Amino acid sequence: MIDGGESFFLSGSLKAQSSKLKAQNTGVLLIHGFTGLPAEMKLLGEHLNRAGFSVLCMRLAGHGVDEENLMRTTQNDWFNSVLDGFNILRGVCEKIFVVGHSMGGLLALKLATVQHVEKIVTLAAPIFIDDGLGLRNLPPREFCGNACVVQPRKKFDNVPAGVNNVYKRTPLISVHELVDLINDVKKLLPTVTAPILVMHGEEDHTAQPRSARFIMDNIGSKSKTFVMIPNSGHLLPMNEQRELVFDLVADFLSNDNEK
Repeated sequence: MIDGGESFFLSGSLKAQSSKLKAQNTGVLLIHGFTGLPAEMKLLGEHLNRAGFSVLCMRLAGHGVDEENLMRTTQNDWFNSVLDGFNILRGVCEKIFVVGHSMGGLLALKLATVQHVEKIVTLAAPIFIDDGLGLRNLPPREFCGNACVVQPRKKFDNVPAGVNNVYKRTPLISVHELVDLINDVKKLLPTVTAPILVMHGEEDHTAQPRSARFIMDNIGSKSKTFVMIPNSGHLLPMNEQRELVFDLVADFLSNDNEK
């Protein structure tokens, strides 16, 4: 396992619990993105933990190791990792919120269709992939084999060291699994009823910002809030606007008026 790939758990402090939180044991399940790793969610997790929440971020199957491991897993394996995390957190918390970044947002939405979650937060969930990533040129699944494409990504400063230890290549077969997950979640959206905060970066060049509007227009939740983060790209938990993102997430989860 590469540095930063390990799951992490932060136990909540009753003294730090906001007065808005009625449940003494309130947990947040964090879900990282496609080809990402738990370290990407560590700063957000620490922020929520300081507010009193217990926080768990599971490593998704095939992630945090190498590309060969990823190409042997499917979207069902990724979702089973999320279910494992939910069940672990349910053992110590009375209420569970779920926050997912990128593909993690899709998995959070899917989780809400099979388990009771109090609230959902999606950060840059991809319903529509940016044209510049060349998805239209993706070969049919049967022709992908072990092929990979180079995955460039900027280096981040002032973040946990493991954040920059991401895969350098993306297996094409895994991209097919991501596309299948997107299509599944699009169909499931009307059955999601938990209160939701949908956040997206104005300058996201991975998941088109119109993805957020699609979620808002099609989700079954009666209580839904949309926030566009200005001058922000795809990696909301790590970029320059992350403190704003963290505060908005914490306020949404702490506000007991969301029904």
